[in-house]
Amino acid sequence: MNSTADDSVLLRMQGITKHFGPTVALADVSLQIRRGRVLALIGENGAGKSTLMKILSGATAPDSGNILFEGQAYHPRDPHAARLAGVSMIYQELTIAPDLSIEDNILLGCESSRWGLLDRTAQRQRMREAISLLGLTGYPLHWPARKVSPGVQQLIEIARALVIDSRVVIFDEPTSSLTAADAARLFEVIRLLKLRGLGIAYISHFLEEIRGLCDDYLVLRDGRSVGSGELTDTSDAQIVRLMIGREVADLFPTVPHHAGDVLLDVSLLTSRTHPAEISLQLRRGEIVGLAGLIGSGRTEFLRCLYGLDPIRSGAVRVGRLQPAPRPAARIRSGMGMVSEDRKSEGLAQGLSVMDNLTLSRLSPYSCWGWLNPRRRLVATQAAMEQLQVKARHPRQAVSELSGGNQQKVALARVLHQQADLLLLDEPTRGIDVGTKAEIYRLMGSAAAEGKAVLFISSYLPELMAVCDRIGVMSRGRLLDVRPAREWTEEAIMQLAVKS
Repeated sequence: MNSTADDSVLLRMQGITKHFGPTVALADVSLQIRRGRVLALIGENGAGKSTLMKILSGATAPDSGNILFEGQAYHPRDPHAARLAGVSMIYQELTIAPDLSIEDNILLGCESSRWGLLDRTAQRQRMREAISLLGLTGYPLHWPARKVSPGVQQLIEIARALVIDSRVVIFDEPTSSLTAADAARLFEVIRLLKLRGLGIAYISHFLEEIRGLCDDYLVLRDGRSVGSGELTDTSDAQIVRLMIGREVADLFPTVPHHAGDVLLDVSLLTSRTHPAEISLQLRRGEIVGLAGLIGSGRTEFLRCLYGLDPIRSGAVRVGRLQPAPRPAARIRSGMGMVSEDRKSEGLAQGLSVMDNLTLSRLSPYSCWGWLNPRRRLVATQAAMEQLQVKARHPRQAVSELSGGNQQKVALARVLHQQADLLLLDEPTRGIDVGTKAEIYRLMGSAAAEGKAVLFISSYLPELMAVCDRIGVMSRGRLLDVRPAREWTEEAIMQLAVKS
């Protein structure tokens, strides 16, 4: 990395190495975070980014290497010690206590007290500057945090970092669950933090975000540093090549496929809130995308289709069947769903990769009520190889995998289930560009095999590039469906914000 004067370096990590059993998570990685600058940490899922930041934030310890923070040795024993030392991490999965007040969340772990009692007056004096800076003055401090949007909850976490005078703030995929407006506000806040001289580490798979926000970059691949420098000195193509170790000729690969017979026929589907009177046909060999803002009813529509949410009226036919509105019946009819919330709904985090991948279809491995574990293991290994899932073993807990590899397991499950109709809710959220390209290819291959794909995404370029048709939803209604070539991103957004 091109360096300026030494006093600009706020934090330095040198020769960081970390093993998990025989797996090398990090090998001799070094980085610098400078005052008033944003360092982009880039790499595929499983490249070591999160492990490196967990070491920096005190969540885990390195096997070897040194860290200097403001010129002094830095070895936090846990995240609380790291925060007190001046290093805070804003995780992709927010660490908000939803039933505590906004004030209690901001001061969580660093409360002001007097004679053993909370000193609310002192706390509010400490919070005043952070609340003003972040634009939180319009929210009553006594409100429970669950009453505000994910974007505001994220600002509460940033306020927590400012109140304890953090000098380094780490953001891990911070925009993955935010609306466009909340993301824009977050970027404004990060620029304000830069002006205050803080050092920022920023993990993201969106190169356009990195270009607009970051100054420096470090690329990790397979736990090793493969490139660093100032962003103005490199191109997106060079960064992608460093990330995946090869040229990517097409970030949106397509597999030829052709629409056939109607597989899904939805007629006037209505639930208690969203969706409202949606009618849609989806054909075999077709990929249909759904665009819309958060809260437009896209996810609720898929949940109704899959039998997770109750239906008030309307009909859902899959082929010649009208399956009962229960997940088991919908699975038997040929549906498979990947939830946008892989942590809570998409995967059983406490179970193994093998269990997550095969439990929805055990018939190939059972005989007279007994499971053949060897067959399950071989099938799981084959699926992991097909989707390039990085795990130590099929019996490894899925919670131990990176977010991108967890998403691959969720996709492998519906493919193993031999579903004809794939309901994919934000399947590329939090996924690196190389894995995204592989997911697009898998979707195209599924369509080429005569399957149908219903695909929700908030990332318009991928909808435009991958889908045959795109529908736009707003306030629970499907406003328009037309061939992708007839849409522009501007036209989609104009319709999505329609009242």
